Amino acid sequence: MISTSWIEPDTTTRPVAVIGGGVLGRRLCMMWAAAGHTVQLYEKSPEVAVAALKYIHEALPQQASKLLLGKKAGHGIGHVSPASSLETAVQNAWMVIEAIPELLPLKIELFGQLDQLAPADCILATNSSSYKSREMLEKVARRARVCNAHYYMPPEQNHLEIMTCGFTDPAIISFLLEQAAAAGFVPVHAKVESTGLIFNRIWAAIKREALLVMEEGVASAEEIDDLFKGWFQAQAGPCEMIDRVGLDTVYNIEKHYVEERGLDGKTIEWLKENYLDRGILGRKSGKGLLTEERNGAQLDNGNGHTL
Repeated sequence: MISTSWIEPDTTTRPVAVIGGGVLGRRLCMMWAAAGHTVQLYEKSPEVAVAALKYIHEALPQQASKLLLGKKAGHGIGHVSPASSLETAVQNAWMVIEAIPELLPLKIELFGQLDQLAPADCILATNSSSYKSREMLEKVARRARVCNAHYYMPPEQNHLEIMTCGFTDPAIISFLLEQAAAAGFVPVHAKVESTGLIFNRIWAAIKREALLVMEEGVASAEEIDDLFKGWFQAQAGPCEMIDRVGLDTVYNIEKHYVEERGLDGKTIEWLKENYLDRGILGRKSGKGLLTEERNGAQLDNGNGHTL
């Protein structure tokens, strides 16, 4: 393992690199560009890349205006460029944000590549909530620059949780907290390593119970969300949030929790059988927990009841 003191990089002339242009990756590109940063997006799928750039083009002006009104942007509007290769995306980056699917082998391989390709002072941050960045270090030599930087759903939900990999230089944590705040995020420091970081540990319990209520036939997704919004004055309920995030992403996250904490996996297997295996992935597929009910679908909950 290489051990060196981290030196703060120049953020004014070097880009942020985002790896993955899915639901969240494209939003991260937009947010950092709105704050004046140049962003390089690397996305393997041409179709996803096109959709990501369309979203960024449409959302960027409004977010930049918000930052200007809040006096958080001082360098004008940045821009997002698609990168033709991983190497091109990260070769001069001051920070790389990994936003690929929640599959640990993919992340381990990617971080090994990033460690080889990115400049020595470049921060390597994973957006993962269900995996600690420590779990991605197998092929990484410069471990002091790796951390979790878990975003939620900007620009509507701008909280960002930052957590050490166990080896992260403390100066990186302080630096990211400052940079994130300047970019319009609300950064929070998770002070010790934790699977799920802060909010997602609480959210995971809500997700699991909401799915269990559906699986047992106690209530529908729409009824669950109506009750939740009524009690907590929330704009969205847990089932709508699951649809927004993506049922496949939720399944991968919950599967890791099941394996690590020894939880009962029956409910997520019900989710897989009734939704994922039928191509129902939430908003990204046009159908989800709520839309299936509204379309009159009858889902077998495995207990002789239907939803």
